Order: sequence, then C-alpha cells, then structure tokens
Amino acid sequence: MARSAPVSLPSHAEPNAMLATAEAFRAIAELGGDLVFIIDCTSGLPVYISPHVNEMLGYGASDVHDQFATNRESPLAPLCTGLQERLRRFAAGDGSRLRVVREFELLRPDGREVPLEVISTLLLDQAGRAQALAGYVRDQSARRAREREQKRFASMLNHEFRTPLSTIDGAIQRLEATNAGADEATRQRHRKIANATDRLIAMLDDYLSPERMAALGRQRQPNTVAPRLLLEELVAQARVAGRPVQLQADELPALLRGEPAGLRLALKILLDNALRYTPAGSALTVLGQRAGNGVVLALRDAGPGVPPADLPRVFDKGYRGSNAAGLPGSGLGLYMARSVVEVHGGTLDHVAAPGGGAEFRLCLPVQDAPGKGLASSETSSDNRNGLHG
Repeated sequence: MARSAPVSLPSHAEPNAMLATAEAFRAIAELGGDLVFIIDCTSGLPVYISPHVNEMLGYGASDVHDQFATNRESPLAPLCTGLQERLRRFAAGDGSRLRVVREFELLRPDGREVPLEVISTLLLDQAGRAQALAGYVRDQSARRAREREQKRFASMLNHEFRTPLSTIDGAIQRLEATNAGADEATRQRHRKIANATDRLIAMLDDYLSPERMAALGRQRQPNTVAPRLLLEELVAQARVAGRPVQLQADELPALLRGEPAGLRLALKILLDNALRYTPAGSALTVLGQRAGNGVVLALRDAGPGVPPADLPRVFDKGYRGSNAAGLPGSGLGLYMARSVVEVHGGTLDHVAAPGGGAEFRLCLPVQDAPGKGLASSETSSDNRNGLHG
C-alpha cells in the first residue's frame, strides 16, 4: 500500500506559497461536490474554504471566515479542534499526525444534522515544519442511508425466508426420525434437502445478517473474488440443469475485492430466473469482460425477454412480472441480487439481448489502487472517539 507522502511548501514566502496552494485547491474544489479547506497553522484561520460550504453545511464562506476571525463558535470549529496538540505531537516525531481521518456530526442552521468525514493533511515547508492544514469534507448522509437500507434489506430477508426455512428444517428432521425403514434413495433425498436447508440458514446467519451487510458496505474488502471462477461455476450449474451454455470471458482480473458467497448468490438468482422464464433446452451465454475501471459479468438468454411494461419495476421488492403467472417465486430474487451487488459498490441492470431475449449485467469496480479506505499505514483514523490531536 502506498505511504502518505508529506506535501511540502517552499521555505521562503510561506504566505504566498499557501495562497498558491489555495488557488490549486480552489481549482480542484470547483470540480466536485466535496468541501475543501486550507487553514493557516500559525493563526488558526482559514486561508481557503470552497463555495460548497453553503450547499453542504448551510453557511456562506464569508460567515465561516468571520466566525473564525472573531473567535465565535464556528460550524467548522471541529476542523481545528486539537490542531495545536496535533502540531506539537507531529513536531515531536509522531508521523501519524501528518494525515488524519475524522468524523463528526454538524448541525445546520435549518436544524438538520449532517454526518461528515474530514480527511486532512499537514502542508510542510522544506524544513519539515507544518505551515498549513489542508483537507476536504465529505457528507456521509448517503453512506449512512445505504447502511440503513442494507440493514433493512437483511432484516427483510431474515423475516421472509427464516420462517419457511425453519418449517422445512423441522419437517425434514421429523421425516428422518420417523422413516428409519425408508429405502436408501429416500434417505439420500431427505439428507440432500436437510443439507440445502442448513446452507441457506447458515447464509442468513453468517452473510446476510444486518451487521454483516452493513460492515460489507463500510469496510474495504480483501481480494477474495475470482470472477472467472464465479462464471465457470455458473456455467456448470446451467449444464447440470440441462442447458447448452457458452462462456465468453476475456481479460478478466484474477481477483476482485468482495464476498464470493454474496456474488455467487446474485449470479445464481440470475440463472434461476433464466431457467424459469425461458423454454427448456434453450441456450444461455455467460459473459465476462473488463469495462473501463470495472468488470462486467452477464447472463444472456434466448427467451422471450422481459415484457416492456415490467422493465421499470423488474428490480422492485415483491414485484412479479406479467409473465410470472403459474410460476413459483416471491418477487424477491432480482431485488435481493441487486442489493447484494450494490453493497459491493456495483450495479445490476437489464438490457435487451441481441437477437431477442434478456441480458442481466452485473458491473463491479476494479480497485487496482487504494479505494475508499483512505487511511494508509501513515494515516491516523481517530475519528470514532473524539477529535482531539
């Protein structure tokens, strides 16, 4: 993992250098929606705060400057909390104070509380002395909303599936206990049902718990997913179901970050849908390829396709298409698959297959460089238990 490198300013004319740096930050800040700031370490006053402060926090940049300058309580005071102690520790050789990640809640003038993440770094002169504090602020409201949705989704899965699974589990245990004289083939069928039920219950317990889903969305995942292996497993499952299937996979990365069990579940749902809604014996195509900064894993069928009227709602929870009459299902499959993919930072969409049929595309990011987990070996993350130092 790359180490955080100090950002140096010229040893002469520090104020001008800081202003030049502020201009560079200004150009960067105006490209995106994050709030960018530079604070002079000597005075503790802001050198630059990007215009997005008004949109994000509900305060004008001039208001923030005035509040800092008059020592009044500033809405951005947490940016400077503990700054002098941080400078003291850095000067004493504590390299973890160079780059710090913090979180806090800010109350806007309209009364709304905004969860913020602040990533800041010290700007040093050529002698290694801290001259300014620079960084950016991210609104974490969307992330918090995703985490709430992930927990709600996982709770829904447990509610929707645990009761029938428990019923099946109890029934198969009774069958095994009361049919000791059954023939070997029957006992094997009972054991197969019991094993499948155990696997599904374990998935609910271990992978799809609210805590697990929320952690997957927050934490940077190790490289544990082999995309080609996932596709090869899907091909094998299709062949077991009696379908002719073709695999087209080119230039896939060896590994992706994520949970194999979750992505395997999403792909299995796509296959189950294809088997259910296409004629028996019709061909399937499994595809995988690099696409920009990500990979696309797709399943294409040669069936009638998704009815146009159903397309806007095909991923909605509980929605069953107009062609689902008489077919088993709860309308949760595609909703579940998309939710799992989105937890991985990806997307799941439908496109019309060339020549007819349906194609469902699962797009996942390839993180060759450090991703959302911004703290490196040289970065301190003291954001969860206060803001000091």
